[in-house]
Amino acid sequence: APYPRTAGVPLGSAIQRTDSARGTQGLARRSADREEYWDNEEVKPTVVQGGGSLRTWSFTTDKIQCVQVNLHTEGRPLNAKVDVWTGPDSTPQQMAVYLEDGNLRPFNAVVFVPRSLGGQKHAVAVRNTGAMEFPLKAAVEVGSIFPSAFSMEEVAYRLFSVGGAKTIQGGAVRTIPFSPSVTSIQLMLTTDGRPLNARVEMLQGPDNVKQVMEVYTEDGSSRPFFAIIETPGYGNVVRIVNTGPMEFPIDCRIEPYTVEDNGFDDYFLD
Repeated sequence: APYPRTAGVPLGSAIQRTDSARGTQGLARRSADREEYWDNEEVKPTVVQGGGSLRTWSFTTDKIQCVQVNLHTEGRPLNAKVDVWTGPDSTPQQMAVYLEDGNLRPFNAVVFVPRSLGGQKHAVAVRNTGAMEFPLKAAVEVGSIFPSAFSMEEVAYRLFSVGGAKTIQGGAVRTIPFSPSVTSIQLMLTTDGRPLNARVEMLQGPDNVKQVMEVYTEDGSSRPFFAIIETPGYGNVVRIVNTGPMEFPIDCRIEPYTVEDNGFDDYFLD
């Protein structure tokens, strides 16, 4: 199968709605949700100091096929590298993350770790590449409850099942503007089994980059990239660049994740 399916997960859209009004109320609502997540006793975030500090999470069983990775700051910029290690010398997935404000726009992604043929164990490594003054909080969880009633694995499978993928050829750029009523989006990048190289940018205004994710996976079919991206305020645009060669196209699926119930029907403006 092109995606590690979870049994019993129904098909359909995973769009969530909030009943808050557009503006500061919506931001306060999401900020409260994040505080509840980080204060949850079941979630044990680890502080990763700046200056190149490294923290790893190893899996003791091969039954775990995906985990949720959350990176967060107290409002300062965030620069980090997230790698998946398989065995002693293999790094099948790498992500470089930049956030202008790690509190307003935290990093939430699902990392897929399918079973290796040799039975080698997996580990997730988070390195804080920012300055010493910019620590971050990191959490790697299985079946996390944030930010919806569904686990992010289930949300990712629902998005994959909806279909409607757009192909981005090697070297091509795709931009997707959307309505201010969209407060967060869900994004999935896949391939037909070939390597995946992409850069995902969140812009707010002309060339005002708020978030950047540079992604590499050696197999975009068994290790797709899935993230939920916060989009507070007006004028948000997602820009996706296929940084691979012409022979390596990628498929992009993007949908609203949370939207404010204020009468908007056209969430995407392209």
